Amino acid sequence: MGLLFLGLSISLTFLVNKSFLSQRKSLDDSSNSIETRQNKSLLGHLPYKEASKKDLILFSPGIYVHKDIYEKFKEMQFMAAQRGVSLQLLSGYRSINLQRDIFYENKSIRNQTAVERSRDSAPPGYSEHSTGYAIDVGDGNYPDTHFEVEFEQTPAFKWMKRFASKYHFVLSFPPNNKQGVTYEPWHWRFEGTVKALREFDAANKIIKFK
Repeated sequence: MGLLFLGLSISLTFLVNKSFLSQRKSLDDSSNSIETRQNKSLLGHLPYKEASKKDLILFSPGIYVHKDIYEKFKEMQFMAAQRGVSLQLLSGYRSINLQRDIFYENKSIRNQTAVERSRDSAPPGYSEHSTGYAIDVGDGNYPDTHFEVEFEQTPAFKWMKRFASKYHFVLSFPPNNKQGVTYEPWHWRFEGTVKALREFDAANKIIKFK
């Protein structure tokens, strides 16, 4: 009986590992088949390098951003507050390893294919958050709208839409964006330095020429 149980355990472990590896291979195969010659996109997302740790700064507990963002977001946050608007930073820098965990965990929980998952979450190595220049913003007065399309109805989004460009923040994935990524009103990126502009050069070329 003990040997039978041991055999079943080994078989189950093998099948689980095989399933996980199959999912990873599926994504790798997608990388080869869906990759474009011009911008090397994967499932609509563009490749980004991970920010150097020396370029990151702690913005709030558990949230790091690129040091070039810090003062600009603080200034933007302060000016919004003068109008009674609460801009809340929900997330910033995200390592490639963390993005990998998020991508595969949610993919498994929701029983999605890599293509289905990519509509809502970038594959590891293809997230703007890895650069430290991308942020997720919420309205502190309307927490129920955090990471929801309904965020677009809040004072925070309306203020961002009107004034964010003054502080060099742009909406990464507007409705019907040319990358084909799901609309995310909370996801913004900083383009206020030469280095930041270089990071998002491919994305801006898609907007301009596609």
